[in-house]
Amino acid sequence: MTLLTLHHAPRHRRTVRGLRATSAGIATGLLVAGLLATGPLAAPAQAQPRTDTTTGPGAPIGTAARTVGDAGYEPGPCPRTPEPIEALKGARCGTLTVPENRARPTGKTIRLGVAIVPAASAASAAPKPDPIVWLAGGPGDDAVGEAKMAIDGGLNRDRDVIFMSQRGTYSAEPNVLCPNIDEFNARAVGLVYDAPSTERLHVEATKACRDQLTARGIDLSAYNDTESAADYEALRTALGIKRWNLYGISYGTHLALVYLRLHPHGLRSVGLDGILPPSRAGSAMTWSSARQGFDGLFKACADQPACNKRYPHLPATFDKLVRDLEAEPVTTTVTLPGSDKPVKVVLDGGALVNWMTSATHVAPEVPVALDELAHGKPQRIAQQWAGGKLSPQAMGRVAHGLVYGVFCSEWTPYESRKEALRGGQEAFPSFPRSVQAQAPQLTFLHSDCDVWNVPAAAPSIRDVTRGDIPTLALSGSFDAQTGADNGPYVARTLSKAKVVTVPYEPHVVFATSKCAQEIAVSFFDAPAAPKTACLNSLEPPEFEIAP
Repeated sequence: MTLLTLHHAPRHRRTVRGLRATSAGIATGLLVAGLLATGPLAAPAQAQPRTDTTTGPGAPIGTAARTVGDAGYEPGPCPRTPEPIEALKGARCGTLTVPENRARPTGKTIRLGVAIVPAASAASAAPKPDPIVWLAGGPGDDAVGEAKMAIDGGLNRDRDVIFMSQRGTYSAEPNVLCPNIDEFNARAVGLVYDAPSTERLHVEATKACRDQLTARGIDLSAYNDTESAADYEALRTALGIKRWNLYGISYGTHLALVYLRLHPHGLRSVGLDGILPPSRAGSAMTWSSARQGFDGLFKACADQPACNKRYPHLPATFDKLVRDLEAEPVTTTVTLPGSDKPVKVVLDGGALVNWMTSATHVAPEVPVALDELAHGKPQRIAQQWAGGKLSPQAMGRVAHGLVYGVFCSEWTPYESRKEALRGGQEAFPSFPRSVQAQAPQLTFLHSDCDVWNVPAAAPSIRDVTRGDIPTLALSGSFDAQTGADNGPYVARTLSKAKVVTVPYEPHVVFATSKCAQEIAVSFFDAPAAPKTACLNSLEPPEFEIAP
């Protein structure tokens, strides 16, 4: 493997970016990597598929109906999206039909939307023959909805980029969305985060989701990584592609590593961004990641004289706030952009920890926000905490049935409550036990999985992924959701892995860093030698200093 981690004092400043609105199954939103646009839900994108159905050697990928094995691909309209996506104009689209459960091949089938965005160079030269497949974050996000991020980052410069809605996601048929969980998440900002009374309501929402889906005839045991990896392999075969490349973000890296282990023969290279290894996924890893991301941000402030002078001992301030708020939660009222309706927000220790895991996306604001909270001004943090949960983009988009399908078959059967607690105790020994017992963004996970009640995946789901497929392992040093140490971890068993940590960046560096985009695009050009010189010109954020 090749390891490259730079923390130089650079020359270009990173701009402050909006806090990402996170939402996925476990009430607070694990690892959702798609940057959700602001504004109300809009009509589906009006992308126009090409009508060319040529079947000769020069035919564009995805223009001919094809049935291979247990799957069939049919060209057709582009998948629906909550808002129009400019990047999908001119895409070639269609639908892949596969068995819902491959253990019952004569049973129900499901339909997965596909959009193929042509290479930008296609007008002047033939695209490279091996397209890139985008694997979305979540679990539960729809890859088609993340097309703007991928195309804005230049991923289609020389290759077609393929987006398929993972089973159960927004544009799949059927979907397993469960908006009732999103509605509960919105109400929960006014509840004590980790109280037993909150747990009862939380689990009730999970059970209601399960009951709704089973009443629709959904086979909950079929929504997992093994089936999803088989779906993507079926798409590759149905489209007649000899080899392709993967780019997974956040949870998409989890699926990519499962795919690489089970179906390596069709892969040319794999990009991993915000890495979540299936072999170590769970609460303990989430705590470790939080520790790494928080420490990276606190150190950047300490290294900046103005920040260190104004906000000395920032880790101790944060630690004390968690303990104090857990003992005596603070209740405040805020208004959110686009609404004059007051929103009640309760901040306890658990809520503060969970806010912080996403707040690394607005790192320049974190020291001043913590200082304001320590001096009796909770509004900034309360507004950000509530804003992600009450945003229209947090409603009805995440496939909670897929979320629990992954967590409850692949994670909780292989990590006990005691092991999850130990992860919190080791990462943050001074936190109250009530905080340590609920890993960031995995609140009440075992209780939820008890009512979800799906069989455990085969133990092999926790195997490390081994191989010699060229792999790019990208992380951000501020990533508090999937820690940067996951890069070297996966590279230990991937002999052609290149490990790159982008300094001062949060979870999913492709979404926030031009340098990361350049590295990723160059990797697909030359997997053995991605261009990383841009790392030398990166600077720490300029932290906001209050009077």
